[in-house]
Amino acid sequence: MTRLAQTEGLTDIQREILSTVRGFVDKEILPVATELEHRDEYPSQIVEGLKELGVFGLMIPEEYGGLGESLLTYALTVEEIARGWMSVSGIINTHFIVAYMLKQHGTQEQKDYFLPKMAAGEIRGAFSMSEPALGSDVSAISSKGVRDGNDYVLNGQKMWLTNGGSSTLVAVLCRTDEGHPEGTAPHKSMTTFLVEKEAGFGEVRPGLTIPGKIDKMGYKGVDTTELIMDGLRIPADRVLGGETGRGFYHMMDGVEVGRVNVAARGCGVAQRAFELGVSYAQQRHTFGKPIAQHQAIQFKLAEMATKVEAAHAMMVNAARKKDSGQRNDLEAGMAKYLASEYCKEVVEDAFRIHGGYGFSKEYEIERLYREAPMLLIGEGTAEIQKMIIGRRLLEEYRIQG
Repeated sequence: MTRLAQTEGLTDIQREILSTVRGFVDKEILPVATELEHRDEYPSQIVEGLKELGVFGLMIPEEYGGLGESLLTYALTVEEIARGWMSVSGIINTHFIVAYMLKQHGTQEQKDYFLPKMAAGEIRGAFSMSEPALGSDVSAISSKGVRDGNDYVLNGQKMWLTNGGSSTLVAVLCRTDEGHPEGTAPHKSMTTFLVEKEAGFGEVRPGLTIPGKIDKMGYKGVDTTELIMDGLRIPADRVLGGETGRGFYHMMDGVEVGRVNVAARGCGVAQRAFELGVSYAQQRHTFGKPIAQHQAIQFKLAEMATKVEAAHAMMVNAARKKDSGQRNDLEAGMAKYLASEYCKEVVEDAFRIHGGYGFSKEYEIERLYREAPMLLIGEGTAEIQKMIIGRRLLEEYRIQG
């Protein structure tokens, strides 16, 4: 039988990369994922293995020590990793977004300094937009950077920082009024700062504190934290791109590719849920035969498989559109929206197929059931995606005259 979610038109190199990653997932991640997740333990050994495979430098250009691969290759790699354990794909995602932002918008000095170390996994990235009181309203951020000689002094509180403790480089979005007169649109007075720090918790550099991990329902293992800046001094040469007022655009560009990543994670989790459901349906017996032979279960499996295929196709389309150099916010929004919603539905159906055993922590589906909801809100809620999609559709189908 042909496995679900195959991708046509891949190169030999892409197929080799994906085969290697899939083998790593089957051997090194799936056997330990549930145990580590239940302990909320950071997967250090898995991360080291991915560093050796070059995954942290997958999209970083070869001139900086990376593999120079496409967004499609990266998204398909994330899909494979999320199939094993979604938290691991989250560890990679924030690193990837910061590397992408540096590649696209950094000064040459910033690229030369950071990208080789990021490709090797020596510097690990995280990015920070959200704050405790603003939710999806990025324009309302209150964290602020003020020029002081050759430095900027940063103050404010950030929230939902993935890799907050384990990262050593954080791209932080702050408001900067310098050069932007009163009345300037909020999104034109924001700047991205490249903040280097020590890994760990507490005061990780003067003026910067990373409190302990936020205790979450799912998405465990990966550290999610707050970030508190109190008189944090950052050299002016650590403004991304060397120019203030461009931070909102930098972050939105990063989030756009991040949405392809979240779609890929949804595809991977949904694939694993389908695998668990179709396998268990052939093992569990009721009324004298495997439940897979009951029409109701066959209908459920058919719906699950169709959703897996549809989400995968939209994710691949969004990645290829970005790789072609075209605007892909519509496709990325659609892919993220569909993949996250379908992931939730496929996981729930697999959970139902497991019956009472699905409620037991001894079965893997219990972990997936707690992980899937994060995809509904990560990189923008379903409502945000629908706003983006609706606005873009009106641009495309605007009535003339």
